[in-house]
Amino acid sequence: MAPLEIAGLGLGALFVLILLQIPIGFALIIVGIVGFALQIDWAPALTFLAKEPAAWLSSVDLATLPLFLLMGAFANVAGFSSDIYKAAAALLGHRRGGLAYATITGCAAFGAICGSTLATAAAFTKIALPEMEKRGYTARFSTGTIAAGGALKALIPPSLLMILYCVIAKAFIFDLFIAAVIPAVITLTLNAGAIAISVRLNPELAPISPHVPWRERLSLLGNATPALAMMATIFVGLYSGIFTVNEAASVACVLSLAFALVRRRLSWNSFRAALLEAAGASMVLYIVIIGANTFSYFVTAGQVPEALIGLIGGLHLAPLAVIGMFLLAYLVLGMMFDEASAIVITLPIVLPVVVSLGYDPIWWGVINVILVEIAIIHPPFGVIVFVIHGLRPDIPMARIYRGVLPFLVADFVVIFLLIAFPQLALWLPKLLTH
Repeated sequence: MAPLEIAGLGLGALFVLILLQIPIGFALIIVGIVGFALQIDWAPALTFLAKEPAAWLSSVDLATLPLFLLMGAFANVAGFSSDIYKAAAALLGHRRGGLAYATITGCAAFGAICGSTLATAAAFTKIALPEMEKRGYTARFSTGTIAAGGALKALIPPSLLMILYCVIAKAFIFDLFIAAVIPAVITLTLNAGAIAISVRLNPELAPISPHVPWRERLSLLGNATPALAMMATIFVGLYSGIFTVNEAASVACVLSLAFALVRRRLSWNSFRAALLEAAGASMVLYIVIIGANTFSYFVTAGQVPEALIGLIGGLHLAPLAVIGMFLLAYLVLGMMFDEASAIVITLPIVLPVVVSLGYDPIWWGVINVILVEIAIIHPPFGVIVFVIHGLRPDIPMARIYRGVLPFLVADFVVIFLLIAFPQLALWLPKLLTH
C-alpha cells in the first residue's frame, strides 16, 4: 500500500474513533499501535505500548506540564483572575474602551498563570462581563474582547501549548519561549489597536467610565501585587537564566500555593479540588502526548512524511503556497478539535514538510500556536465562543462572533507579518544563544 494511502486510512480511522466519542489520546494510541503492527509486526507494536508510557511518565522535560497546571489551579484558589482584572480596570477604565483594554491585559496575564484558554475565558466571562455591561459596554464588544483575550495566553510563557509542541517536535522549550516574546508583544499591540479602532468608529460600543480615585487604584493594584510578583519571578528567572523551565514551574507552583495560604483562601476542600483538577488535566495531556508519539511511529513506519514531501515537490509549488495550504488546514482542524488535539494530530506529518522547505521548526512553532488559538475563536465552531455562550445563553452566538471579528483581523496580520519577516520570531533566540 502506498504511504499516502496508509496516511489516509490512518486519519480516517482516527476520525471515526473520535466520532465514536473515544478520547483523542486513546484514539491516537489505537490507530498508532494497530497501524504500526499491520506494517511491521505485532510484537514490536505491543512492546512499544509497554515502553512508551513509562518513558513519557518519567520524562523530566514533561514534568513542567503538571507543575504549571497545579500552579494554575492554586492561582484560581488565590483569586488572581479577579485581582488582575480589577486592578487593570481601575487604571484603564476611565478611557474609552478602557475596560476592554483591561480585559485583554487581564486575560493575557491570568492566562499566563492559569495555562488554560477555556478556564481564562470562563473566569473573565464571570468577572469582566458583568462589569462591562454595568458600564454600558455592548454585549457584542464585551464578549468578543473576552474571547480574544482568552486566546492570547498561548503566546505568553509558561504556555502549555508551546511546551506540548516542543515535546512532540523534540525542540528546546526555552527557545520557543524566547521566540514568542516579540510576536506576543505585536499581538497584544494589534489587539489593543483593534479595540482603539472599534471604539473610535463606534463610540457607543464602550462608554467612558468615571475616574477611580488614586487611593482606590493603589489599593486594587496592591491586591494584584502577588499575581504580578509571581509572573515577574517566572519571567525574570526564565529569561535571565536563573531558572530552568522545570525550576520556574516548581517555583511558580510553590508561590501560588503560598499566596493562597497567606490570603487564607485555601481550605482542605479547595486544596483537594486543586490537586484533582491538576491531576485530571495532567492525565489527559500525558495520554494525548503518548498517543501522539505512538501515532508518529505509525506515520514514520509508513514513510508518510517522505511521500508527502515528494508529492509537494512534484507539484512545484512555492514554499509560501505550501505554508498557505497548511494555514487553511489548521483553521479547519482547529474548528473541529481543541488546540492540543489539532497540534498532536498534525505535527508528525506537517513538521517534516515544513523543515524540508527550509523553515525553522521554532518559527513554525510560534505560527502553529497562533493558528490553533485563532481557530478556537473563528466562526462557525470556535470553542471559546461556545464556552462564553454556555455561561451566558442570553447572548446569541452570532453576536459574539461579530465581536470577535476585529481581533481575528489583528491575529491574521500577526501571521502574515511572521511569514513575511521570520526574524520577528528567530532574532531573539539567535541573539541569546550566540
